[in-house]
Amino acid sequence: MTTAIGATAPSEGTANVATTPIKFERGSAFHRSLREKVDAYFRDTGLKQRDCWQMYLKSIVVLTLLAGAYVGILALGGAVWPTLGLAILLGLAMALVGFNVQHDGGHRSYSTNRWINKSAALTLDLLGASSYVWARKHNSIHHSYTNITGHDDDIDVGPFGRLSPHQPRMKMHRVQHFYLWFLYGFLPVKWHFFDDFRNLIVGRIGCTKMPRPRGLDLAIFVGGKVVFFSLGFVVPMFFLPWWLVLATYGVASFVEGVALSVVFQLAHCVEEAEFPMPADNSNRIDNCWAVHQVETTVDFAPRSRVLAWLVGGLNCQVEHHLFPQICHIHYPALSRIVEDTCHEFGLRYLSNRSLFGGIRSHFRWLRRMGRPSLVAA
Repeated sequence: MTTAIGATAPSEGTANVATTPIKFERGSAFHRSLREKVDAYFRDTGLKQRDCWQMYLKSIVVLTLLAGAYVGILALGGAVWPTLGLAILLGLAMALVGFNVQHDGGHRSYSTNRWINKSAALTLDLLGASSYVWARKHNSIHHSYTNITGHDDDIDVGPFGRLSPHQPRMKMHRVQHFYLWFLYGFLPVKWHFFDDFRNLIVGRIGCTKMPRPRGLDLAIFVGGKVVFFSLGFVVPMFFLPWWLVLATYGVASFVEGVALSVVFQLAHCVEEAEFPMPADNSNRIDNCWAVHQVETTVDFAPRSRVLAWLVGGLNCQVEHHLFPQICHIHYPALSRIVEDTCHEFGLRYLSNRSLFGGIRSHFRWLRRMGRPSLVAA
């Protein structure tokens, strides 16, 4: 028996994923055992899955850093090098807000209160991208169809790169392991000026239909863009020369883009991850959803508390994909439970021990995908 992923891993917008969704095997002993152990962990420790005081404190810290860097740029009044230095800090702060506040809010893992989650998710609109589009692209599509070529839009960078063995290879991909790192920095620019508007107009994300926002959602979409472009360009023009405003935006968005892209790529586009495809002439994956997540997702430096704090627990991506509605501060502890359960059921628990180990693995994967001898049939 099979079931649509929406029944296996519910998340916001899943019902709108596709008219013919990929199907997975129904449940598994592994998934049941893992859920029981995680439930027992919270029951025995008395910890809350959401509404954690550490999360609220972290949010204050990273949002204060974001506001401080922005105000500092305006206060400098046009001093070029200090302004560009703060632009780097601003870009890092934007990434920190995305990792730690918006991401949990978007997954409804920040709080049990709907409006607190919504407010946290809306920080993405403050950063210039649409929380509405992100919820469908990330929650509904990426988390449902992880690393499935033609369905997971997050592994599709168009002609610029080849991230999956099932994507066509172009001659320029031979050196993609060098140039893609630079192109990662333009991810926010695509969000700000192109992707969100294109998705809204065509009503699709990749090959998947997306319902166009209406009412309050449409107002937030438009209002978010107005607020971002006002804060990013209009307001700074009163304090800085126009060319420095553009330079500041370029530096900050580039730093943010590299940080966001690399963290994602280290979890999915590495040598250890699988890129399964449905059986011929079917829409079935011969695994249950939970096993699929374990095989297509890779942790990196899962024991590093500093890295976990900085990237919102996304160094523990296996745990995040299995339990996206649990606050990320619990992922390091859950990683030990997940690893033990994987070993118990004979599954490979995929992990790179360090951040640099993950970076090396991604570099090698890009190089491998660019070789002409590795074109999928």
